[in-house]
Amino acid sequence: MPKRETFVAGFWPSTWSAEQAAVAGREINELKVSLHGVFWTVSDPLTGQTKLYRYNSAKQDGELFTPKGFSVRSRVYEYGGGSFCLTEQGVVFTNEVDQQLYLQTWQGLPQALTARHECRYADMQLDSVTQTLIVIEEEHSEQEVLHRLVRVPLVCEQSQPLLVPQIIVQGSDFYAAPRISPDGQRLLWVQWQRPDQPWTRTQLFCAKRQSDGGWGEAACLAGADGNASIQQPLFDQTNRVVALNDQAGYWQPWRETTDEKLVSLTGVDADYAGAPWQLGGCNYLPLQGDHYLVSWFADGFGKLALYCFAKQQELQQLATDFSRLRHLAADDDHFYCIAGHSSQGSAVLAIDRHSAEVKVLSQLAIDLPETEISKPQALYFSSSHDEAVHCFFYAPHNTQHHLSNQERPPLVVFLHGGPTSACYPVFDPRIQFWTQRGFAVADLNYRGSTGFGRKYRQRLEQQWGILDVEDICALVQYLIDTDRVDAEHLFVRGASAGGYSALLAIAASQYFAAAASLYGVSDPTALNKVTHKFEGDYLSWLLGGVEQLSARAPLAQIQRIQTPVIFFQGGRDVVVVPEQTITMVQALTEQGVAVECHLYPDEGHGFRQARHLAEALALELSFYQRTFSVVS
Repeated sequence: MPKRETFVAGFWPSTWSAEQAAVAGREINELKVSLHGVFWTVSDPLTGQTKLYRYNSAKQDGELFTPKGFSVRSRVYEYGGGSFCLTEQGVVFTNEVDQQLYLQTWQGLPQALTARHECRYADMQLDSVTQTLIVIEEEHSEQEVLHRLVRVPLVCEQSQPLLVPQIIVQGSDFYAAPRISPDGQRLLWVQWQRPDQPWTRTQLFCAKRQSDGGWGEAACLAGADGNASIQQPLFDQTNRVVALNDQAGYWQPWRETTDEKLVSLTGVDADYAGAPWQLGGCNYLPLQGDHYLVSWFADGFGKLALYCFAKQQELQQLATDFSRLRHLAADDDHFYCIAGHSSQGSAVLAIDRHSAEVKVLSQLAIDLPETEISKPQALYFSSSHDEAVHCFFYAPHNTQHHLSNQERPPLVVFLHGGPTSACYPVFDPRIQFWTQRGFAVADLNYRGSTGFGRKYRQRLEQQWGILDVEDICALVQYLIDTDRVDAEHLFVRGASAGGYSALLAIAASQYFAAAASLYGVSDPTALNKVTHKFEGDYLSWLLGGVEQLSARAPLAQIQRIQTPVIFFQGGRDVVVVPEQTITMVQALTEQGVAVECHLYPDEGHGFRQARHLAEALALELSFYQRTFSVVS
């Protein structure tokens, strides 16, 4: 037999190409169920569109429901969500191009319900009493952006779309999650004011039905004292209010009492949801009595179970092979959810309510065999202030190549965006791109990430650029000390907020051989001047006043950076404008730092085209590999 050729870790050949990794970035986004079927949306980087699918039992898979020319995606609060709802007449959805509402009947083509092109719409709820939609309206003018809850008729008069919806409530800076009780007599919603974010402080309001079909004056049910974040309000089957409330330290279900106050149902000390960057989330469902279907995080892994809060007892874990479970729904026979898996594509699951048997209704295909996939390992390590920090560690894995006895792999540290967000233990084609080539990957949930309680999440208040950087450095030192990685071949990468942390990490330490910033923040002061309303006060919460915005800018710490950096930037990015990255590149070049910059004129904040995603991955790999001869 011919002797197998040996390759150094970081240079392992792989059949899993950058193009395959980019195409595998399809995502299942939202899920809803009615008597008319199971519906979900899928975003596709190949087309740059999001399409709606309906389960077809004959085909045992989803079939495309949205006709050509339509993409189902809202841009309310820029991050969207809540892009469709189901009615007796058909599906109402937000069309991505014009952000208007359309009704697609079960046999017909979409018909516009609104024609206010200065407005965007999201999080629609059917009011069956009046046959109208209650929806969040976002109005853009030259002076300001306004948000309100409005009522939109489900049927157009004279087949003309509505020009002026009826206002239900306005005056607050932001609204989310309108929900109507089963008896149709009460309306819930969440609202909050600047400078708060929906994960810092919100309030839950309720209005009662009036005799004319409208809604009366609203009363605050929770959050009036301003010390909690409330999200995902619902009604149970007896018309009692339930909502996720983090007042006790975690986003957990609280339920209404007879005097219309909310009290904790307690349960597992864990978050039942992540930060509500997008509208329309559903991570729990009230069932009969005190039984609930709940999803929560344990050490970063998602769990799904039936739970009885009256007995404080987990009745049955469900879909245990999956590691992130969200957008829960139910009918008489099944539970449904979008499920992520560590070594398979995302799936739509149907779980039998009696036998707990799991059926995959649809699953995104991936070209990488399961035997070739590196699995996540949850790790905790100690950072500053003796606080435990979480990450997922992926060892290099390729069945055709192995580390030699004394060899330790190079490491790529992944930094998620947000920064009030999280990384999850689900199949990520980008991570497998690196592990296939002999790199280890550490996907870091630095302090400030979600899924670990309010205290952990709030740690970045006024501390962004400090604690996250300390966590990055503590992580790599821990991995070196535990003999998991090669200390001479460490790399750090991040997109958006993650790019900011990556740039500050190479300014604060000499750990890294190279770094990558994908549309990363380099000048918070400049960002603060152009950011949108939803994040208008976010940087002040993360950093502080004008002095802190300036002092903690990577651009202000240019003199401390000696590490080679590769930059990727969208030409249409209105969040991190190209000038930020260009200025950073010029400053580093002037002081002799090795830099590359790749500008994609037709991309925005977050690349969406598969060919650009693939090219960026390949360029980043090549950039890192070129440093090996320098540092080895």
